Amino acid sequence: MTHTHDDVPVPNDAPGPHGTRAPYDAIVLAGGGARRLGGADKPALTVGGRSLLDRVLSACADASATVVVGPRRPTHRPVTWVREDPPGGGPLAALDAGLRRTTAATVLVLSADLPFLRVPTVRALLDAGTGDEDEDAYEGAVVNDGRDQPLLAAYRAEPLRRELALLQTEYGRLGNLPLRLLLPELRLRRITASDALDCDTWDDIAAARARIREHGTVLDEWTSAVKSELGIDHLDVDTAALLDLARDAAHNVARPAAPLTTFLVGYAAAAKGGSPEDVAEAARKAAALALRWAEEESAGAADEAEDGGAAGDGKTKGADDGR
Repeated sequence: MTHTHDDVPVPNDAPGPHGTRAPYDAIVLAGGGARRLGGADKPALTVGGRSLLDRVLSACADASATVVVGPRRPTHRPVTWVREDPPGGGPLAALDAGLRRTTAATVLVLSADLPFLRVPTVRALLDAGTGDEDEDAYEGAVVNDGRDQPLLAAYRAEPLRRELALLQTEYGRLGNLPLRLLLPELRLRRITASDALDCDTWDDIAAARARIREHGTVLDEWTSAVKSELGIDHLDVDTAALLDLARDAAHNVARPAAPLTTFLVGYAAAAKGGSPEDVAEAARKAAALALRWAEEESAGAADEAEDGGAAGDGKTKGADDGR
């Protein structure tokens, strides 16, 4: 039987993608008929200018190997493509096809319709589900948002292969079997996550597109989209520092100086190697220059005021002398 366990929340400040953890492979299920979307190609639908599939792939960018099960589509990073047998045969057949192309001891299993999936949730799943390989160890971890989400989970690969093989033996097939058959005999830890929202309907798509434009999220979403588009997902951008620089350039120099300065900072950082430290150093130098620029302007205005006052005094004196 599945072991129940207290929900483990995912912290908003969980570490980024470059922690020291055992390698894992990722399997992304990107098939299905999307009946509630009128048969649309759901993984290719965009939210914030990026396909749902690409948004999911960004959350597992450090996987040793990434296998996408479904029809081939353009993606922003290389992946291995496979098809389930039979094509359209459902998630268990797709999972089996993906698992056959992985080698890591741990596999992350994701559906391709999770527009807000974050790296911290991936990390929490991997950390929660990979214990020591003894009889009491967990065999995986799954997000539970009121019900288990088998396609938002991390599994130890061998127990997952075991359960798929047993289902194949019991039913004579994996195609078109319900996904709920997978979990009952796996020892799983459950976590909660605020980014488990999936998109099954056009209303879900519309809500997701509206959500990324909310005031509190639009800047982070735009930054992530630009990094993905430019192929620099690995770059850890100090958004606050760059915005402060843009403000200083606009206020102390001229408004058009803000976008121009941030472009030059990016170019200079790339020339140095493009690390977060390179960006921070270039931004620091440019901000200091903007402040010196402003100080000179202030000093010049003060000198002009002083000279004007002296000239005014001279005129008055001259007029007095003339009387």
